[in-house]
Amino acid sequence: MTLPEVQLWQQLRGSPQGVSFRRQHPIGPYVVDFFCPKASLVIEIDGISRDMANRPARDALRDAFLADNGYRVLRIAAARILADPTGTAEAIVSRAARPLHQPAAGPPPRVGED
Repeated sequence: MTLPEVQLWQQLRGSPQGVSFRRQHPIGPYVVDFFCPKASLVIEIDGISRDMANRPARDALRDAFLADNGYRVLRIAAARILADPTGTAEAIVSRAARPLHQPAAGPPPRVGED
């Protein structure tokens, strides 16, 4: 794990506010940085390599796969975590505790399905 991932994990482990997270969680052919099953929320930490070579195109495919399968993806800059790991974690927990989509209702409709 990178330093930002370690710092974020120190804040997220232990189920803050009753919201549990997993790190390095497999979903389909991918392994996501962090995952909150309650909110179907994937958290990806973007470092400097995010903008290099074909990485943006690969990340777009990954995000599309996750979205098509009912997951919300939250991308966070590594610099934000390094600057304020506690505040970043609190924002993540807040979003996970109050998801826009209610998981009990099933995944949201796929693109083109209304």
